[in-house]
Amino acid sequence: MDYSQFFSAALSRLHEERRYRVFADLERIAGRFPHATWHSPSGSRNVVIWCSNDYLGMGQHPKVVGAMVETATRVGTGAGGTRNIAGTHHPLVQLEAELADLHGKDAALLFTSGYVSNQTGIATLAKLIPNCLILSDALNHNSMIEGVRQAGCERQIFRHSDVAHLEELLRAAGPDRPKLIACESLYSMDGDVAPLAKICDLAERYGAMTYVDEVHAVGMYGPRGGGIAERDGVMHRIDVLEGTLAKAFGCLGGYIAASADIIDAVRSYAPGFIFTTALPPAICSAATAAIRHLKTSNWERERHQDRSARVKAILTGAGLPVMSSDTHIVPLFVGDPERCKRACDILLEEHGIYIQPINYPTVAKGTERLRITPSPYHDDGLIDQLAEALLQVWERLDLPLNEKSLAAE
Repeated sequence: MDYSQFFSAALSRLHEERRYRVFADLERIAGRFPHATWHSPSGSRNVVIWCSNDYLGMGQHPKVVGAMVETATRVGTGAGGTRNIAGTHHPLVQLEAELADLHGKDAALLFTSGYVSNQTGIATLAKLIPNCLILSDALNHNSMIEGVRQAGCERQIFRHSDVAHLEELLRAAGPDRPKLIACESLYSMDGDVAPLAKICDLAERYGAMTYVDEVHAVGMYGPRGGGIAERDGVMHRIDVLEGTLAKAFGCLGGYIAASADIIDAVRSYAPGFIFTTALPPAICSAATAAIRHLKTSNWERERHQDRSARVKAILTGAGLPVMSSDTHIVPLFVGDPERCKRACDILLEEHGIYIQPINYPTVAKGTERLRITPSPYHDDGLIDQLAEALLQVWERLDLPLNEKSLAAE
């Protein structure tokens, strides 16, 4: 039997659906972010990155880089094993304490990625709750969906951020059934924010636990970077907060923060935690340095919001179809997978601007877009260059402009 035919056929389907993913070989330059070197098929070129999840540029911060280098020099590279077998090193213990403090919780538990923390965290929690009903937001990230699926218990999907629909489901479940509400605080494709206070109200009224993914908000919002929950004053009302170290903190890893019993239970039962090697000491020290810095420094957050607002204003003023967003995410509507990919190719090859296309299944078919994420280091000149390049691409690909914005000028 020719097994290769199955894989070639699967790849052909992706090409036919115009959603085959092509990776750009990028080499970031510390101290010059958002500039990077693109190792293109025709040679190396300078480009400007406009879609990085290193939202605040902390991956190049001297404190973060210094902590990583110092720790690697002092203790070596790898963790040496799983948490149970020599992998619970001191920088990791310090990082978990820092995360617990960030979210005002008793304890925190570190995973190898934000994906694993959701996938393993949700599944483990729900399995430990007899007859648990999971109520999951319709736009939750794939990692949350997989966690819900692997829990193996009943699940119901409530319409995105629709608290009336959520209340219907909670009421129908009855007061005696254990319930877990799972949602994100900030949805990264549209840039909208969940009504966390109202969700907490419902959870308390109907006796449900709450699990909130803050991966696109930690470090970014709240007086100490605790996320949307801290900003909105509801952090203490949420049972489990999940986050990442790979976005605003510029490192690697995921975590959950909760009560001591919840963390200890997940630590003791979660396969995705028990059977994998711990994060290396240097990564943990770098993340700790980033968290400590952002707990006391507001410059990055304030500058970042200023840059995001300017990008939205300039692109909207130019008539480009900026999708409404109250956060740092700047989605630009395209609505066609082939032209979305082509727009990104032209921007990269002819303008030295790197933005990755967002196509199905990340977003629904017909809602394809460019997802722009400004950083504190995108200056006015780079923003103007972006707007000019986008207008040229829009004209070349015959993409529609926002006539209302043009008329307002």
